[in-house]
Amino acid sequence: MFRFAIRSALVLLLTVLVSGLTWACPFCSAPSLTLCEQLNMADAVALVEWSEGKPADREKGFAGSTQYSILKVVHDSSGELKVGGKINLDRYRAAKSGDMFLLMGTKTTELEWGSPLEVTETSFNYITQAPSKEAPAKERLAYFLKFLEFPDTIVADDAYGEFANAQYKDIVSIKDQFPREKVRKWLDNPQTSPSRLGLYGLMLGLCGTVEDATYLEKKLLEPVEGFRLGIDGMMGGYLLLAKDHGLTVLEDSKLKNKSVPFSETYATMQALRFMWQYGDGQIAKDRLRQSMRILLDRPELADLVVVDLARWQDWSVADRLMELYGKEGYDIPSTKRAIVRFYLTAEAAKPKDPKEPAPEHVEVAKKHLKALREKDPDTVKQAEEFFYLNF
Repeated sequence: MFRFAIRSALVLLLTVLVSGLTWACPFCSAPSLTLCEQLNMADAVALVEWSEGKPADREKGFAGSTQYSILKVVHDSSGELKVGGKINLDRYRAAKSGDMFLLMGTKTTELEWGSPLEVTETSFNYITQAPSKEAPAKERLAYFLKFLEFPDTIVADDAYGEFANAQYKDIVSIKDQFPREKVRKWLDNPQTSPSRLGLYGLMLGLCGTVEDATYLEKKLLEPVEGFRLGIDGMMGGYLLLAKDHGLTVLEDSKLKNKSVPFSETYATMQALRFMWQYGDGQIAKDRLRQSMRILLDRPELADLVVVDLARWQDWSVADRLMELYGKEGYDIPSTKRAIVRFYLTAEAAKPKDPKEPAPEHVEVAKKHLKALREKDPDTVKQAEEFFYLNF
């Protein structure tokens, strides 16, 4: 039971780390509010220069203060800011004369300023020259593409954030602009942030060649002991290029091979889900179902696999799931509930017209549900609760 608890914790961690939200970049880390988005939301934005500061004095109950001189007003709905004016904040920021910051404020009864963001002339220009939020996504991403591995960390991280927030279709729309050779170098560079490898693997899959498929395959088959961040994106990119052949390679190396780390197998599952949702038929749905079915032999993954097979309407496993129900390794609550919900989903997947005959899978599901209600009524009842929230 302990190993299943550990597995569940790992799944939660991996889901957060290796997969973005379904409407965002499939293989980017969790989306966050980018600097350009913050700038668009702010009521006032100004480029300022540190003038002077007074450190906090706890004995006197003084929290400290800092004064900034306004160098440039980016926008100001309050009408209160002027170049050369001063902004005083009731908190101390250590800096020296000439250091530049970006201040963003929200208008309530007065302007309330957020934490100063230290910027250079380069990073300031990057932020203020970016296309507005009203600009087409294709135009915005083309701008941020140029800064993905920019030397200024603030700029590079923010540009990545824009891709992490982007919808997959918008990333695809600029694939012809991807710098293929640079992407290969980014994937090879040990200094590249691991959180970006999933995006770069996907990008190479969208713009690459047969040679790049071979390159990605070699990377995927490297011996590994621990967790590789971004490997799911490389797998997704690989499948876009290698298609059925690539799927066979991943089946043999990551799905059938029980000695590989759990994270590698789970990343492969993520890649299968990606191809199902975004692959546009490059790998047939039946072929993807076949790959997912392999993992039914892995009790520690069974609940996740059954959920996917239900979503993918793979009713061919209905009888097999009944055989597995309650067997050693498959006798944990989450797996049993997943199997019951599989049958509930199959039972509901029938023609809307009541005059049309019910498909065979509906009758099979009814039969197995009847047996489970007699055999394990408590689990069936639990599974039926929130059923429509889960599927």
